[in-house]
Amino acid sequence: MRVKASKKAIRALGVAESFRKGSAKAFLAGVVMRSDFIIDGFAINRTTISGDDATDSIIALYSSLGRRDINLIMIGGTVISMYNIIDVNRVFQETGRPVIAVTYRPSQGIEDAIKKHFPDDWERKLEAYRRLGPRSEVKLKNGFKVFVRSIGIDDYDSKLVLNRFTFFGRIPEPIRVARLLARSLLHLETGV
Repeated sequence: MRVKASKKAIRALGVAESFRKGSAKAFLAGVVMRSDFIIDGFAINRTTISGDDATDSIIALYSSLGRRDINLIMIGGTVISMYNIIDVNRVFQETGRPVIAVTYRPSQGIEDAIKKHFPDDWERKLEAYRRLGPRSEVKLKNGFKVFVRSIGIDDYDSKLVLNRFTFFGRIPEPIRVARLLARSLLHLETGV
């Protein structure tokens, strides 16, 4: 599916997570948002802290919506829930929707952290991380910079989409609202 970023109305599924240290699972929230910032869908799932199920959880989250009008998926990062690495290529292949994964800080990588946290299984985790490939720096029209991995959408359209969905700051609204929802679910569960 090709995203026509210049089209008047497009829908993005924003995905973000929230967890507390010491928890076994994180909340994964999805928010369907139109480019006019109208929210018209939610979905919830869980991921395992330090696990390998983030990709499956995002695909299941998308599938649970049962919607064909979602034009693309925006994810807050590619490494979530304490090194649960998202295979963005597989998300794209299995959903048929372009994926834009957004992070907000420059980084030299997390290879050393993976080796430290997974002393018995670091090679497999490191290979999954390396398959993500490099991020591209994108300067938004509001002057903020973000770092992006895009699959199924070219850099030009990816930047157009990010500018359309970023109202203020650097976090695109579908991801920002999904993050708020995930945090609210976490607070509801923990009572904190």
